[in-house]
Amino acid sequence: MSEPVPSIPSSTVEYHYELPAPEGPPPRPQYWVHSLLLLATCFTTLVVGARLEFNFQQNLPPFTAGNELLPFFPVGWALAQPSRLLLGIPFSAALLIILLSHEMGHYLLCRYYGVRATLPFFIPAPTLIGTLGAVIRIKAPIRSRTALFDIGVAGPIAGFVMAVASLAVAIMLSKPVGRGMAPSDLQLGYPEIFDVVQNVLRHLAPNRAITHSPLSGVYLHPIAVAAWVGMYATALNLLPSGQLDGGHIVYALAPRAHHLISWTTVVVLVGLGASAYRADHSNYSWWVWAGLITVMNVLTIRQRQAPDHPAIPASRWALALLAGLMLVLTFTKFPFHIAM
Repeated sequence: MSEPVPSIPSSTVEYHYELPAPEGPPPRPQYWVHSLLLLATCFTTLVVGARLEFNFQQNLPPFTAGNELLPFFPVGWALAQPSRLLLGIPFSAALLIILLSHEMGHYLLCRYYGVRATLPFFIPAPTLIGTLGAVIRIKAPIRSRTALFDIGVAGPIAGFVMAVASLAVAIMLSKPVGRGMAPSDLQLGYPEIFDVVQNVLRHLAPNRAITHSPLSGVYLHPIAVAAWVGMYATALNLLPSGQLDGGHIVYALAPRAHHLISWTTVVVLVGLGASAYRADHSNYSWWVWAGLITVMNVLTIRQRQAPDHPAIPASRWALALLAGLMLVLTFTKFPFHIAM
């Protein structure tokens, strides 16, 4: 019987743009809400990170479903000895910094263009990474295609940079896979950026054996899981559809093509889902994303995200190519596989 796909974060999959919206007096920031959600997310990510770090230190498979009520979320194991939560600090800190960087990229560009937006809301959840990501809410119209483009692209760039930095640190902290190690209950599919970063490190640190080993033979440090989440979130956000960051970029570049490209993306995801399901009958994640994006498109695709004129400056096309390159480097056809 096929196992259910584990809950993977939308991270910063952008449902948060509300366009257009009437402007009024700015509401007071709800700092207590942001703080409580951040503290709760710190706890849930520490739970997951503690188990990942414990398994790494003991040469155990990284992901084990265990006997917990919720698979891959070992809260009972962690709270049996609360000091274990300290083991989760590297993973939790890396993941929260990556998610925060993405959202602050959006937020700071909103401030630059005078667009009212909230601070990031973190979303704690008992998932295999302890969160469903983070979001901001844009609460005023975006007044130009250039502003829409810059706000849309800033988040993925900021999150990608921090994810790459985290991955580089993680690879240097990694070690060879132990002999006779049992297979993990969940296996991650690594995007091309993992090989790119390892190849760069191979030239920067040629004396480190870990940079010369194939990734299949490397037990990656838990920080690499945080980097994987950052890459997965970047790829999802850069899909050129609807209200995703990639959809904002496409709309800013070519408003008339946005509708066609958005629905073409859905068709491509359905095809990817069929291919993934044929290879692994427990993997239907791309169908889930196709469904979510379809709903998003139906509800919002006819909305004007920004005025049609003026067009964006030619200088933004270089950033658009960078966004496309990031999508290629972070996308993987088989993000994960349940081996239970």
